[in-house]
Amino acid sequence: MARPPRAVFVTLLTAGVLAGLVSSAQAAPTSSRSAAGPTAAPAVLEPAKPEGVAPTAAGVQKALVAALSDPSLGKHFGAYVYDASRGKPVFSTGTAKAFVPASTMKLLTTVSVLETLGPEHRFATKVVRSGNSIILVGGGDPLLVAKQSSDPAGFPTRASLQDLAARTAKALRAEGVSSVTLGYDATLFTGPAANAKWEPKYLTEGIAARTSALWINGGRIAPGMAKRADSPAQAAATAFAAQLKAVGITATGIKPVAAVAGATAIAQVQSPSLGDLVEYVNLHSDNDGAEVLLRHVGLATKNGGSYAGGLAGMRTTLTKLGLDVSKARFEDGSGLSRTNLVPLDVLAGAVRVAAEPDRPKLRHLLTGLPVAGFNGSLEQRFAGPGTATGTGMVRAKTGTLTSVHSLSGYVRTKAGTLLVFAVATDSSPPAKALDARAALDRAAAGLAACGC
Repeated sequence: MARPPRAVFVTLLTAGVLAGLVSSAQAAPTSSRSAAGPTAAPAVLEPAKPEGVAPTAAGVQKALVAALSDPSLGKHFGAYVYDASRGKPVFSTGTAKAFVPASTMKLLTTVSVLETLGPEHRFATKVVRSGNSIILVGGGDPLLVAKQSSDPAGFPTRASLQDLAARTAKALRAEGVSSVTLGYDATLFTGPAANAKWEPKYLTEGIAARTSALWINGGRIAPGMAKRADSPAQAAATAFAAQLKAVGITATGIKPVAAVAGATAIAQVQSPSLGDLVEYVNLHSDNDGAEVLLRHVGLATKNGGSYAGGLAGMRTTLTKLGLDVSKARFEDGSGLSRTNLVPLDVLAGAVRVAAEPDRPKLRHLLTGLPVAGFNGSLEQRFAGPGTATGTGMVRAKTGTLTSVHSLSGYVRTKAGTLLVFAVATDSSPPAKALDARAALDRAAAGLAACGC
């Protein structure tokens, strides 16, 4: 079946899903990417309401049974479905044991950082001065770049060392300074830069970077390249010196130093809002961004800026949000570790709490999820038989490792109910990866199609 045009996806998404997440009183605020207009377009579909026939366990099971019977899912697969319109679980199967979540782990990281810091928070990269020395101080901006992109469609707009160098040069020239020594400070984050639970090849093959409070282009040696710098902070400082040279300031003696606490900044640039960062991380399944955000959770919860501190802070935060994490094992923020183990109700729970009417600061978790068949990590999904009803109607975070496939997000049913769901396998035969993903797509599409 041919897909409908992209414009239809947008109409279905904005009018049919986000316009009424639970009810008109519970609707999520408009995403920061939405263009302002003089008048609002009329809704195509009514907001989701709890009136009418409620979904039943038998109805949901009927919608899922064919997809979940696919042998490509292996022996350990499961599904969990929650009726967000009425605030109660509806159906679960195969949930006795926790699952390796892969990148659906990012839901837990991003909901935690939104809860602890709020969607308007920004991370500053600063330059402080002491005499004839300046120090580049990393603030943990996961999307800091060397040069500002000329792409007007890029989202979100990144902070750049190019802008920071221009502002720094202006401040120095005002004091008659044209030559400085340059230090760099990445001490905001502590502990190992690489997670001990990751496979060693993740670093050598560029799958992940050594996490740093100061880096550019996600620690990459060059934009778009997989290979990462051995010292992302030093690479950022070297790039900053080059930017200063381009605007007439000579910077020499580059070395790591610790800035004096409370030192006054002569220049700074700020990251996009945390809400926009969360949307980017989930839309593109950005492993490096998730690891940076995990460390910010650790700092915000007074557990420190290591990945261990972030994990402790995440566990505490999720518990405060009402999620039972007693059976979960957390090893990182990105889901790269195969030793993560998370029950499906916890994965779905991150989406569930973000849709609750009294938690508006968590809404970016919802608005940043990929749209089935349209964008992000779901752009090329929902293309096979039995998935058309999910196209444009399912928003979900993907998870993929060898033998591991998962989806967790939300969907509007045919009856108008908002369902939060998680479906997963961590025992799929490696040769059946595409079949397993297609089965999960059919499961989510089945929820969209059902009257339940």
